[in-house]
Amino acid sequence: QVQLVESGGGLVQPGGSLRLSCAASGRSVNDMGWYRQAPGKQREWVATITSGGSAKYAAYVKDRFTISRDNAKNTVYLQMIGLKPDDTAVYYCKATSRGLIDYWGQGTQVTVSS
Repeated sequence: QVQLVESGGGLVQPGGSLRLSCAASGRSVNDMGWYRQAPGKQREWVATITSGGSAKYAAYVKDRFTISRDNAKNTVYLQMIGLKPDDTAVYYCKATSRGLIDYWGQGTQVTVSS
């Protein structure tokens, strides 16, 4: 089993910044990533980072969001800048174990509003 605990969400004004964190405990994980789900919409992929540090991003967040990880702390981060109202969503952390099982965090709310 892998447990994921997210933190760092909140209310921010348009153009502002937030940094999300997701700490993993339990089994070792390989890829870690972030997804988000806005009200009334399906969950969508935001970014993924491998254990080696290779990152990929959805087109709509590239150049605004940066994913990183600290393997020693089993923690993945999502630095978000230039936030827009459309970025309002619950952000979920996902980790894939070495056994290729996906685990999800409980989600953290990000609200971008003036």
